[in-house]
Amino acid sequence: MNTGTFTGTPPVRRCGVRRFCRGAAVASWPRPWRARRESSRLRARSDDPERGRSADTARHQGLKGTPMSGVRVLVGTRKGAFILTSDGRRERWDISGPHFGGWEIYHLTGSPADPSRLYMSQSGGWFGQLIQRSDDGGATWEPVGNRFQYEGVPGTHQWYDGTPHPWEFARVWHLEPSLTDPDTVYAGVEDAALFRSVDGGQTWQELPGLRNHRSGPSWQPGAGGMCLHTIVPDPRDPGRIVVAISAAGVFRTDDAGKSWQPMNRGLQSGGIPDPDAEVGHCVHHIAMHRSRPEVLFMQKHWDVMRSDDAGESWYEISGDLPSDFGFPIAVHAHEPDTVYVVPIKSDSEHYPPEGKLRVYRSRTGGNEWEPLTKGLPQSHCYVNVLRDAMAVDSLDSCGVYFGTTGGQVYASADAGDSWAPIARDLPPVLSVEVQTLP
Repeated sequence: MNTGTFTGTPPVRRCGVRRFCRGAAVASWPRPWRARRESSRLRARSDDPERGRSADTARHQGLKGTPMSGVRVLVGTRKGAFILTSDGRRERWDISGPHFGGWEIYHLTGSPADPSRLYMSQSGGWFGQLIQRSDDGGATWEPVGNRFQYEGVPGTHQWYDGTPHPWEFARVWHLEPSLTDPDTVYAGVEDAALFRSVDGGQTWQELPGLRNHRSGPSWQPGAGGMCLHTIVPDPRDPGRIVVAISAAGVFRTDDAGKSWQPMNRGLQSGGIPDPDAEVGHCVHHIAMHRSRPEVLFMQKHWDVMRSDDAGESWYEISGDLPSDFGFPIAVHAHEPDTVYVVPIKSDSEHYPPEGKLRVYRSRTGGNEWEPLTKGLPQSHCYVNVLRDAMAVDSLDSCGVYFGTTGGQVYASADAGDSWAPIARDLPPVLSVEVQTLP
């Protein structure tokens, strides 16, 4: 049984079988620990399905005068990673992948301080957890440190039935590179804890003040496990970080991780004994605009919420959404009050209401929402969009991107007014991140 420490090592061949796959011998060896490039490059042209012609002209007009920087879309799926690249027009896309095919890529992201530096969390039921790093934008990869050890005696938290359960490391859900240093990166893990590396992922140390908070023994897992899935650093205050845990809630540190406080006042959750409890809320995702770090937007298990005081208090902004259940939430790169969500029917039916895939946009910071449907399927669509599977670029005409459990990646080069698939038929998408390249 895992008791709080995980050290990843390459598996050993047994009985001449190269790889185990549901009891069958397979003639290929994934070699995740050796740096390599495993890419099949495809040329994809984004066409406007509603007009039946290339959308080049309309999108080019929207980008008139924009410097010709590039965009790299980093996609983690249940069967490998894919990297999509385009120039500033975002009309034609190169697709590289699958990288580490067959592995679950929980998160793939890039450093804001060095766009060539990428970090990847890959996981598998047979080989366990591995962290990979690339220093050349995903062309080659190398394994880095994979030892995640809870500090001290891990203790217990509550299990689903309310009984004590030992803290056990399962996987890394989310990687958050420092805004200023490519060698510093945070890792949110299951069972919920926050780790940090200051040497490019070679070694990891827990910030134990979070897990050792007085409320820690009462934390319980959500449906997907007890995971720390969201890490939001404050761009103005290097000591402040906001994290979200399912199903404990929001916590904030103002001293670089030494101490933490719950930030859940105003959240209400009907499924727990005390709906106004200090902890126990199932937060799905949090987003922030860098120019206004005191304003946070939240997609909760139910309810879309907003805080204007860095999480000290929250109020609901679901407004006229058809459903306030969902997973991702994102903020426009240049408009701090423009917010995007993807409503899902319910916590038991994880697909869009009426089978219509719609992104909803508020230009007023919430409450007033408009459906964005142009280019998205409006009938018989039963996909989900997961919490880490939506992102924006920072070009002058802000691009918005999201991936689905049906394996599609959609992009909008006009802030959501119109959409086109830039990849189809991928494995179920777990995460989408975007880098705007110089």
